[in-house]
Amino acid sequence: MSFVKAKKHLGQHFLKDDNICRKIVNSLSKEGYKKILEVGPGIGALTKFLLEEEAYETHVIDIDTESIAYLQQHYPQLESRIIEGDFLKIDLTELFDEPVAVIGNFPYNISTQILFSVYHHRNTVPEVVGMFQKEVAQRIAEPPGSKTYGILSVLMQAFYTIEYLFTVSEHVFTPPPKVKSAVIRLTRNSIQQLPCDEALFFTVVKTAFNQRRKTLRNSLKQLATETTDPIFNQRPEQLSVEEFIRLTQLVGTSSS
Repeated sequence: MSFVKAKKHLGQHFLKDDNICRKIVNSLSKEGYKKILEVGPGIGALTKFLLEEEAYETHVIDIDTESIAYLQQHYPQLESRIIEGDFLKIDLTELFDEPVAVIGNFPYNISTQILFSVYHHRNTVPEVVGMFQKEVAQRIAEPPGSKTYGILSVLMQAFYTIEYLFTVSEHVFTPPPKVKSAVIRLTRNSIQQLPCDEALFFTVVKTAFNQRRKTLRNSLKQLATETTDPIFNQRPEQLSVEEFIRLTQLVGTSSS
């Protein structure tokens, strides 16, 4: 395949099926941006298809020095657009002064952290197309009312429309993961700002789900002094994004 060996501690599973790679790249809408950042390109399975497209300019970021050397050797057309670094530690606004879409066969051990980073850079990232462990993909796209609906579901759905695109077999990877995978697309919605304190919204969502078996009255008692509203009788997985916004407004009023 190449001299780059997939590293377990980096959560690397290289894609080897060109049809799947093309399908992932074709899932980009190409709307609202001229630049793409591929996270964890490895040996360029997606990169080669991204570079065929002239509608946008492809950049890549990888923490693995072997992958960086491979990409520099095999994709000279990328030139200065190969970034050696940790996506979780970069400030996208310092690297890009315009909207940039994010794509990747994301390492499963940091895939949720990648989305938290996207959440914090949401005004720079209009779209994400990513490969995730199937359960994680389902959780992000899940509507309220299910056991898998959680922190990421609410936070990402507040600012993105999420589509579960397709399931991917473990056999298209080297080495094959022990789980099924899935590709989802997140498209930035029109909400620029929530009608509540956004930092408090983040705290309320996280605190509620960290004690998801408790009613909101019990899980949020450190944050809210006034909990007579019927919403506090519910559990976090029962609340939609809009209801979490209203909950945050109530918490903000009661604690001020």
